[in-house]
Parts: sequence; C-alpha cells; structure tokens
Amino acid sequence: MAKIKHIVFNTTDPKRLAHYYRDVYGMEIVYKSSKGGYSLTDGYMNLSIHRNKMDGKPSGFSHFGFEVDANEPYVERCEELGYPVPEKRPADRHYTEYRGMDPDGNNIDLSTNGYNEIRSDRVAPEGEVIPPLEEENA
Repeated sequence: MAKIKHIVFNTTDPKRLAHYYRDVYGMEIVYKSSKGGYSLTDGYMNLSIHRNKMDGKPSGFSHFGFEVDANEPYVERCEELGYPVPEKRPADRHYTEYRGMDPDGNNIDLSTNGYNEIRSDRVAPEGEVIPPLEEENA
C-alpha cells in the first residue's frame, strides 16, 4: 500500500507558516529553498510550504491531523504565541478531540486517540449506526 509522506501548502508568507509549525508543533525545518519555500518534518510526515504568488487561498485542501500525547500543551502554546487557539470538538467526531487552524486558516485536527480507531468517548448522534470496518472494505 502507498503511504502519504508529503503534504504541500501554498502561502504568501512561507516563513511565517514554517515558523508556526516549528514553534507550535515542534516540527524540524530541514530545508529552505532559494525561492523561499520550506521543508519540515516530524520524523515521519514531511510538510512542504511553497510560495503562492497568487492572491487568495487555493481550493482543495481540507485539513490534516496531528496525533499527540496530550492536547493541552498545543492549546497553551497557541495561546502563549498569539496564534488561533484550538477548540474542543463535539463528542460526535470519530477521531479528533480538538480542531485548530494555522495563520493561513488551514484546519488542523489534534488527537490523542489517533486515527486508526474511533474515539472511545465518542457519542454517536441518535439513530447513527457505525458499520464494522470489514463491511466498509468488502
């Protein structure tokens, strides 16, 4: 199976966005291009930030998620550094406990649960039936 290892954002301010991911989530900046782009890594997933020379935000990107040991340190770090503060997600969400956004407005999920199993504290909306994974892959 192919595995996603690389995500790219376009932005009008690559340095600001790279420093956000470094300062809040501890990602390592591994490369800065001569065109002003940045490459970061968490040791598993790589994030490239390219300069967007067009005004406006490109369409197509929804969100991505970090699996973390605890949500609170990231909430506190955003508060301290003046970034948008992640908010607790409703109990009907499958995986993530918090949703935040970076300075460009890209949505970020935070999960101590991870993304392989539905949250143990999830409360399904009335009438929702969650089919077993085997049926979904059949």
